[in-house]
Amino acid sequence: MRTLSISLAALTLAAFATPGLAQNLAITNARILTAGPAGEIASGTILVVNGKITAVAGADRALSIASGVPIIDAKGATVTPGLVAANTLLGAVEVRSLGDDLTVDNPDIGASFDVQYALNPESTLIPVARLAGITRAIVMPIPARGGGGGEHADDGGEADQYTAGGDGGSKSHALFSGQAAVIHLAEGPDILVKPKVGMVVPFGDGGANVAGGARGAEIVALKAAFRDVRDYMRDKAAYDRAGVRDLALSKADLEALIPVVQGRMPIIASVHKLADIRAVLRFAREEGVKLILNGAEEGWKAAAEIAAAGVPVLVDPLTDRPDSFELLAATLENAARLQAAGVTVAIEGTGGAHRVREMRYNAGNAVAYGMPYSAALAAVTLNPAKIFGVSDTIGSIEPGKDADLVIWTGDPFEPLSQASAVFIKGRSQPMTSRQTELRDRYKTLNGPYPVAYPK
Repeated sequence: MRTLSISLAALTLAAFATPGLAQNLAITNARILTAGPAGEIASGTILVVNGKITAVAGADRALSIASGVPIIDAKGATVTPGLVAANTLLGAVEVRSLGDDLTVDNPDIGASFDVQYALNPESTLIPVARLAGITRAIVMPIPARGGGGGEHADDGGEADQYTAGGDGGSKSHALFSGQAAVIHLAEGPDILVKPKVGMVVPFGDGGANVAGGARGAEIVALKAAFRDVRDYMRDKAAYDRAGVRDLALSKADLEALIPVVQGRMPIIASVHKLADIRAVLRFAREEGVKLILNGAEEGWKAAAEIAAAGVPVLVDPLTDRPDSFELLAATLENAARLQAAGVTVAIEGTGGAHRVREMRYNAGNAVAYGMPYSAALAAVTLNPAKIFGVSDTIGSIEPGKDADLVIWTGDPFEPLSQASAVFIKGRSQPMTSRQTELRDRYKTLNGPYPVAYPK
């Protein structure tokens, strides 16, 4: 066996000599936080073949590394799975003032709206998130007609930006914001990993806004919509020949909701207040649908109920200001209390787009307010992968999974630590963004002007 030891920078340069090819590599002498059954390996080796992890071993077990496989000596650095960001806008938004591709107000398109068809692999926000160790993300549509209920407020004004449609006709379509998708953040023309991973539905103030002004009206409207879907499923031919009663939703929306009422696609419920959380849990139980809670700032007060229902929660641990009546009981300990009660928790980045890179800081704050470190790591890796049905391929460092790996200069939850190398399916990714390129272009002020457009 011939051992080849190269620097991280050299490996990055070598990877780009053959873009698009899965990599074979070995990372040695690494502190491995697997986020899987193996837990932490104080000093170990990760072997990657054709973009897949084939072996993970501690120092007490020697791995056979084929001749010619690049070996990275981590020299004790921490290696984690690639981070998985839940509830993002990545690939569907660029500049807030120009709108987004996540909000639709169209009488014929609600549940059938699918974010997968407008994903932009060239978004300048993707490299920024990737530099923070994020390798996969869940892109979620935004409720229209003021149904956001404060979602993504830190990115500024998404709920006021519509991409299609008018304001007439039935509002039933607005009960459903559309379907979420999982993406990867690697360079390339196609970033879609898995579409249709959840149906976003606003509840609480957001749901009341789209249902006519009252929370109870939304629950009644949703039950009526699901009744329509079941009637449509029983006799599609009658619908096509206009042989059934009038249904509030378009055919496209009825079709899109079939996997929801069948329990195959979860509802992603944007909800905040305790009373609304309990109403959503009851609704899901009565209708027999799968559920994911998004937000749930007062969820800690019903943690036992959420855990008993087997419902996972997406949280931003930094939400603690009671800036609305829905958030009066918000606390920095929400994530820790939910996790302690047995709830599967995924931690979000702030805002979902320009600040999604702060997700690892949010996880660090969750640890500071009582969440075990290993649980916080799972909340930004394995848990979101489980929640959205992709944990068979990502989320932890285990044999058989995609080699989404990040090497860190220090503790990944510390703001001063940085990712020194990012791999997605074993391919080394560029450690630059538009911001770093602009920095490097203009950092020398006493020299000649940089070339505007190099040939």
